[in-house]
Amino acid sequence: MSATVGEPPVLDVGVRTNSGTRFFASGAGSVLIKLYLGVFFVVLFAPIVIMVAAAFNAYPSPSITVWQGFTLKWFAAIFNDARMMTGLMNSLLIACGVIVIAIPLGLSGALLLTRLESRANGFLYTVLVAPIMIPGIVLGCTSMIFWRDAFGVDAGLFTAMMAQASFIASYCLLLFMARLSRQDRSLDEAAADLGATPLFTFRRVTLPFLAPTIATASVLAFLQSIENFPTTFFAIGPDYTLVTEIASRMRFGLSPMINAIGVIFIVVTIVASLIWASGRVRAERQARTGA
Repeated sequence: MSATVGEPPVLDVGVRTNSGTRFFASGAGSVLIKLYLGVFFVVLFAPIVIMVAAAFNAYPSPSITVWQGFTLKWFAAIFNDARMMTGLMNSLLIACGVIVIAIPLGLSGALLLTRLESRANGFLYTVLVAPIMIPGIVLGCTSMIFWRDAFGVDAGLFTAMMAQASFIASYCLLLFMARLSRQDRSLDEAAADLGATPLFTFRRVTLPFLAPTIATASVLAFLQSIENFPTTFFAIGPDYTLVTEIASRMRFGLSPMINAIGVIFIVVTIVASLIWASGRVRAERQARTGA
C-alpha cells in the first residue's frame, strides 16, 4: 500500500485477486481443476454405473467382479414379486394423497404469509417451515401417536400419508412464496376495482399465474414421498411401501432385483426430464412465434 500526502491510500486488493486469477488460468491451476472435476464425477457416477451393470449380471449377488453373463431376469423378478408390487402400489397411493394434501396446505400458507401484513409474519413463517427441520423419525412417531390417540386411527397408509404431508407441505410453501413474490399485485387491485370478488380474482388471476409452480410442487411432493423412508417407516405400522420393503430385505442380503429397481427409476427420471424439457422448448418456441 502506497500513498502520497493529500491522496487517499490505495489498497492492492486487485493485485492479489489478479494473482489468484492468473494461478487458476495457469497450467498448474488448470490441471488441479480438471483433477477435481474428474474425482467429483467419478465419486458421483461410479456407484450408479456399477449398480446399473450389476442389474444385468446373472450372478445372484449385486456384483460386477464376478460376471456370469447378461440377463434381464432381475427385471422380470420385480413384477413376479407380490410384496414388491404391493409396496409400489402403496407408495404411489401415498404419494398421490400427499400431493392432494400438501399442495393446498402449502398454497394457503404462502398466500397467508404474502398477503397478510402483520408483525406475526416472522413467527408464522418459522412455525410453517419448522417441519422441514424436524427429524423424520420424530414426525413419523408423533403423527402415528396423534392419529391413534386423538381419532382412534390405526397406523397404516393414512398415518404415513399425513406424516409425509406434514413436512412436504413446507417445501411447497417455499415454492409458492417464491412465485408469489414476483406477482404483480396491481393485477389484483385492478380486478377489485372492476368489481371482481376475491374468490374470482384468485381463480382467474392468481391461480393461472401459479399454475407452473403448482406443477413443480406436485412433482417435488411426489418425489419426496416416493423416496422417504424414516418418516414412513415409523408411521406406517404393519403396512409397507416400496422403500420400506427394500430396507427390510437388506437385513438378509442384497439382491440384484434391487439394482433393477434402481435402473427403472433412473430410466423413468431421464425420460420424464426429456419430455419436460422438450415441452418447455416447444412452449417457448410457440411463445416467440406468437409474439
